[in-house]
Amino acid sequence: MAPLEGREPAILESAVPDKVEVLALVGRALSWDPASADFPPADEALELARVFTAYGRVVANDLSADIAGVPSDSPDGRRAQATLSEAGRRLGLMPLGPTVAPRMAAQRAQNLARLVQALNRAVGQIGEAQVHPSLKSDRHDAGALAARAPSAQRSAIRHSP
Repeated sequence: MAPLEGREPAILESAVPDKVEVLALVGRALSWDPASADFPPADEALELARVFTAYGRVVANDLSADIAGVPSDSPDGRRAQATLSEAGRRLGLMPLGPTVAPRMAAQRAQNLARLVQALNRAVGQIGEAQVHPSLKSDRHDAGALAARAPSAQRSAIRHSP
């Protein structure tokens, strides 16, 4: 996904709601019960999908830049790259038209809401990996050692101080 070049930060900030606003909207969209026949009007769901798409593109651009600072073989880097790949696919979908059924509009908004959550989680994990690279690798190394150890050794590793 290509970064947004030539955009003024003030213009970008006014076009995309802040994280707190978006997370409140994510909670609202995810509160809709997909098993129910009671969905919000299609135009409301489509507006949320538009907001999630715009916000998701900004976060995906940030994540793309952040991934560059993490070793390509790190588990966090691989997970973030997978999330970024999925974001590229979902954020590139054609917008649904105004005559779409409310259920389909709500499902699109919910899928994008989950994507926004995944993108924010990936940004946090990459940020943590950049701030504390040795802690992440120590935990990863201990987990790998425990996975390879025979069961008696695993028990000793788990219960050692």
